[in-house]
Amino acid sequence: MHPDLPALQIVVPLLSAPVCVLLRRPRLAWAVAMAATWFAFGNSIVILRHVLATGPISYALGGFPVPYGIELSIDSLNALVLVIVTGISAIVLIGSPRSLEREVPTERHYLVYTAYLLCMTGLLGMTITGDAFNIFVFLEISSLSSYSLISMGRTRRAVTSAFQYLVMGTIGGTFILLGIGLLYMVTGTLNLADMSQRLAMTGANRTVLVSLAFIVAGTSIKLAVFPLHIWLPNAYTFAPAIVTAFLAATATKVAFYILARFVYGVYGVQLAFGELRLDAVLLPLALLAMFVASTVAIFQRDVKRMLAYSSVAQVGYMLLGMSLANVDGLTGGIVHLFNHALIKSGLFLVMAVVLLSVGSTRLDDMRGLGRKLPLTMAAFVLGGLGLIGVPGTAGFVSKWYLILGALEDGLWPVAVLTLLSSLLAVVYVWRVIEVAYFQERPADAPEPEPAPASLLVPAWALLGASVWFGVFTSYSAGVAREAAEMLLGGGR
Repeated sequence: MHPDLPALQIVVPLLSAPVCVLLRRPRLAWAVAMAATWFAFGNSIVILRHVLATGPISYALGGFPVPYGIELSIDSLNALVLVIVTGISAIVLIGSPRSLEREVPTERHYLVYTAYLLCMTGLLGMTITGDAFNIFVFLEISSLSSYSLISMGRTRRAVTSAFQYLVMGTIGGTFILLGIGLLYMVTGTLNLADMSQRLAMTGANRTVLVSLAFIVAGTSIKLAVFPLHIWLPNAYTFAPAIVTAFLAATATKVAFYILARFVYGVYGVQLAFGELRLDAVLLPLALLAMFVASTVAIFQRDVKRMLAYSSVAQVGYMLLGMSLANVDGLTGGIVHLFNHALIKSGLFLVMAVVLLSVGSTRLDDMRGLGRKLPLTMAAFVLGGLGLIGVPGTAGFVSKWYLILGALEDGLWPVAVLTLLSSLLAVVYVWRVIEVAYFQERPADAPEPEPAPASLLVPAWALLGASVWFGVFTSYSAGVAREAAEMLLGGGR
């Protein structure tokens, strides 16, 4: 592996963004964005293989020694996150020209690609940096660009949704910065590894407790943890379909990574869960998200909004894995990050196809689409089975590990509730299937346009991958387990 590949993971998409502005032409900007995202995807696979073969990578920017200089640090956990962020970014971008035609004026397409690359840069930077302050810097890059992406939706509500997200995101970013500042006050360093060592010697005190509270609250807003999720449903519903498919699979996943990195990698299991009892906060919030958000999803009339509330519920599963603080539970949370990214991005791409074909994603307008758009709706069924957690899909693997983790701690009621929450997913997925396959298309409804292959192929690729990783689990769950053992220092 070339020694500069970690730095190129950030530099290439960052420098490609202004190139899109200079070119201005939609097709040329799209070609630049495609080249940058696919380079980043290939690069991340090389990095993951290198980490699994030889161990963690440390890259000192500017040649300044760690911890005095800024470090890029990659282990099995963030190498996996790099692959999912870059992979989703690259695959979703394939169908973007066709989807954007309906939703964004042609003269603004280059701005979408610019913001897309900047958002990806911020997400990759947060994932790869070993410096606490740089997490905040890259967080702001990804946040500002995601507000811009959401505001480009086809209705005026996209702008108000972006503003609501901006307000909530600003609060979250401020909390994270305050938490990092307090940690710096206690430890005198911003390097995450160095911070962890010094914190272990300091132990728990009031400043450490308040810093943990700020960081957990701030990242929970970005992660859309119930009840701090109020920005997410509108953002996902009114953003351009391609933007929703991108953000739903990446932004909240990186936020989960940041929370796991601080809780396990900086504070440590003994401090966070033994002394400060963080699990007493995270576990109830996770269970509430799984049930409340899934119940709300059942009553939605717009399928994009239904999937948005489903995402809040799925965040609950990830948070449940984190709160269990054992190898199986944390493995379930990390592998669900990977699996849910594939499934939800694929489902939102299906909604992009439906929007192009019938001009709406409302349930009433999807009657009879199972016969009119068979491949499109079959893809939705496949993704729905993954959300439910049917054996043979990636969703089943996640829930299996979560249940094992709950039983390992003797929390059998949590294991039962995890199973019961899947029944709510059956209900809201079935509502779409019932409308598409068991109701007739209205006689006065216009004939759906053919499904564009540029969107249908990426959707099937992602949802097909979710089945592949549901059967061949060593690639996803195997890496997730290695990451969980690394975070826990060999288990609790």
